[in-house]
Amino acid sequence: MRLRIDHFQKMKTAREPIPCLTAYDYPTARIADEVGIPLILVGDSLANVVLGYDSTVLVTMEEMLHHVKPVVRGPERALVVADMPFMSYQVSEDDALRNAGRFLQEGDAQAVKLEGGHRSAPTVQRMTDAGIPVMGHIGLTPQSVNQLGGYKVQGSGLAAARDLLQDALELEQAGVFAVVLETVPAPLAKVITDRLRVPTIGVGAGPHCDGQILVVHDMLGFGAFRPRHAKRYAEVGEVMGNAMRSYVQEVQSHAFPDGKHSHQDLDEGVLEALLAEIGPDR
Repeated sequence: MRLRIDHFQKMKTAREPIPCLTAYDYPTARIADEVGIPLILVGDSLANVVLGYDSTVLVTMEEMLHHVKPVVRGPERALVVADMPFMSYQVSEDDALRNAGRFLQEGDAQAVKLEGGHRSAPTVQRMTDAGIPVMGHIGLTPQSVNQLGGYKVQGSGLAAARDLLQDALELEQAGVFAVVLETVPAPLAKVITDRLRVPTIGVGAGPHCDGQILVVHDMLGFGAFRPRHAKRYAEVGEVMGNAMRSYVQEVQSHAFPDGKHSHQDLDEGVLEALLAEIGPDR
């Protein structure tokens, strides 16, 4: 049975850590569900790790929906959250509500995520009033990276720390079921976590959050990008490269395909009849 948002509140209350991952396709989502990941995010990081864009700002609603649909079909239990891309919720609350509704109605996602604290709280309120579960996201918000002056820690000064705490509290008041804290000093993340009733999900925010999330491509070792917060649990990219190199070598040396990997089940009479019909080689 698919998990619901109240499950994550129960996990926080029980002090049960919440491991979350991103996924962008059916097989990844299925495996994540099988190993017990309770929350899967179809992140706008799709832009970088799957589509090859330089920024999350470039990914569109249609591209996000295209990937949300297969991800939702993968898990039986995990809650699937769709990330709302740049300009899908910033123009107006009506646009935001319409686009969030598309993720639930067309994509069959169970919740959406959007960036921003104080500025996004009224939009969150509008969505939750309409029955759409929302996950908040504060700290380093990649869609605003140009405004933030790059990918750097957020909330290290007194005023910035105070603002982040206020952002989190306003999002909770607006009805989010969880808040992502990205690239926030660990002591500040603990303060925010301790003061919120809803779970916090950390990404580069230290060990005191109620849960953690990683981009699956980062944890599996795809590509050269190595964010400080992303532990590599495997080097799948290296394994894939080695396998492809072996394939190239075997094809070029005629070692593949061999008899074991070829279909031989053609009746000799059929072959003789065909050869008689088409005549000798040119």
